[in-house]
Amino acid sequence: MELDLITLSRLQFAVTVFFHFIFVPLTLGLSVLLAIMETVYVRTGNEQYKRMAKFWGKLFLLNFALGVVTGITLEFQFGTNWANYSEYVGDIFGPLLAIEAKLAFFLESTFIAVWHFGWERVSKRVHLFAIWAVAAAGNISAVWIILANGWMQNPVGFKIVDGRAVLDGVGGFMAAVTNPFAWSQFLHTIFASWMLAGFFILGISAWHLVRKNEVEFFRRSFKLASTFTLVLAVLLALQGHQHGMEVAKTQPAKLAAMESHWDTTPGGTPLYLLVWPDEAHKTNLFQAIPLPGALSFLAYGDFNKPVPGLKESAAADFEAFAKLRGLDPDAPVPGATAPGHEPKLVAKADAIPPVLLTFLSFRFMAGMGLVFILLSLGAWLYRGRIEEKPLLARALTWAIPLPYLAIMAGWMLAEVGRQPWIVYKVMMTNQAVSPVPAGNVGLSLAAFVAVYTLLGVIDIYLLRKYAVMGPKTAA
Repeated sequence: MELDLITLSRLQFAVTVFFHFIFVPLTLGLSVLLAIMETVYVRTGNEQYKRMAKFWGKLFLLNFALGVVTGITLEFQFGTNWANYSEYVGDIFGPLLAIEAKLAFFLESTFIAVWHFGWERVSKRVHLFAIWAVAAAGNISAVWIILANGWMQNPVGFKIVDGRAVLDGVGGFMAAVTNPFAWSQFLHTIFASWMLAGFFILGISAWHLVRKNEVEFFRRSFKLASTFTLVLAVLLALQGHQHGMEVAKTQPAKLAAMESHWDTTPGGTPLYLLVWPDEAHKTNLFQAIPLPGALSFLAYGDFNKPVPGLKESAAADFEAFAKLRGLDPDAPVPGATAPGHEPKLVAKADAIPPVLLTFLSFRFMAGMGLVFILLSLGAWLYRGRIEEKPLLARALTWAIPLPYLAIMAGWMLAEVGRQPWIVYKVMMTNQAVSPVPAGNVGLSLAAFVAVYTLLGVIDIYLLRKYAVMGPKTAA
């Protein structure tokens, strides 16, 4: 089947952003753990914590380097693949990303050099300040990037001027940077990223402890990471519920797609334990074992408040968009034109997200959240003798990829569940693509997949190599 321009452009951006985000969460979380390790070293003088900071720091630097390389291509795609989007909302989206680069990325890049090359060359306190600066700058960078994405999810503080969306003065800028949806999304991302770093250390440490390699070193690493990871896993679950309520308030169509809830019913809305979507007929193939009012309670904290169905919510979103843009809500919206590409039309009745993918992404992410709590609880309970529990130790090692997959599912939910909007109720995805031949996008997509696959193999090889060799490589 030949793919159209919009699908190819979305696939290319998905490939690049997903691959880039393999490196981001480990960088965010591991920088904080490194700062904690070095703080303990400076306060106690215990050389074991210095060795820990150096060993885990080597893995951090490998991850950071590839994260920088893979992130550069994302910026260019706003011009090459999404020129119409950049033209329409660039005055809002651009400044947020510019602040991220100038305020956070340059700060992070400067102090990471001080930290890497500064061992024994600067004082302990200056060196400690450097790693805390790296951790702060990296997480501040995430703030601005997610503020930009959060504005796309819940656009606030803007007005339409001469056919373009612009910030509505200082008040509009403040609305964008205090966007409650964006901050909820940021907390969810940060807790997940920090937890991922904890599982990374737990898995590698458990592998070495079972083999009795550097027992004191890896036991200290394991103990530190076990408490850190358990706290973050619990926080992530609690904040995930809060974020779900934020989604219910600002993106009811996405919430309905998450639960495959098609039609509004009076009174409290049940949560079905067994359900499978039938997108073709805009209904469910089956639904069974209802929990009365449970979806209403999860969404609003009220067992009796009805949750709008997907058909109603999607139609309301389309009508709000048509009113903002001065369009006929009963007429289909054409997409961007390009050589060899027929403009894609989106009508009100079809303005709903891909339900099955949204539905499955949510369930995988939420299911993994429970797994993470159980694994981190087991790690914490046996933090001083994990080698006596080889099954748990092996599970922790094999679980290293699971937080990555869960985070990817979360972003799949966030982005696919927002469709057909690139900016929710402001701009449709079919309007946003660059007017270029679809074949050009397909060719560059194939090149990205080839290059990124090579980089991924190199990264996994190097991380595994130095993780298996242990702390002697960091001396």
